[in-house]
Amino acid sequence: MFKVGDLAVYPAHGVGRIESIESKKIGGNRQDFYIVRIFENDMKIMIPVQNADTVGLRPLIAPGDISDVYEILKSREISVNSGTWNRRYREYMEKIKTGSIYELAEVLRDLTVLKEDKELSFGERKMLETARNLLIKELSVTRGVEEEQISEEIDDILQ
Repeated sequence: MFKVGDLAVYPAHGVGRIESIESKKIGGNRQDFYIVRIFENDMKIMIPVQNADTVGLRPLIAPGDISDVYEILKSREISVNSGTWNRRYREYMEKIKTGSIYELAEVLRDLTVLKEDKELSFGERKMLETARNLLIKELSVTRGVEEEQISEEIDDILQ
């Protein structure tokens, strides 16, 4: 699926580059692994090639699909769970873990709208920041522009 040098998104960690594909012997069986270096924190992650889809490793969003992300951010029809903050937190974390940029945009939008009505918990504030940073990083890499430009575009949309 991926080649050395390809850019990929790893859920909850962000954009990285496939540095190598290595073969390792584990439990007597040989397995191939993608070695991905995450841009944000220079972390190296080993992902079994046969589990790449399962863990949510995916290519960057196509430039033509970015407008769909912006449409999600523009929408003010949100489905905020009226339950406790920790239930919302779990639901949003599940969305982030899917690796879908669209679900990430929903989390950013929902928490931004929720913040207008009430004070977010510490966990929700951190999640808002995480969702925002992951989205900004992927969109800036995809479009080849500075993160500040994407940040300003997102701020304009969310206001």
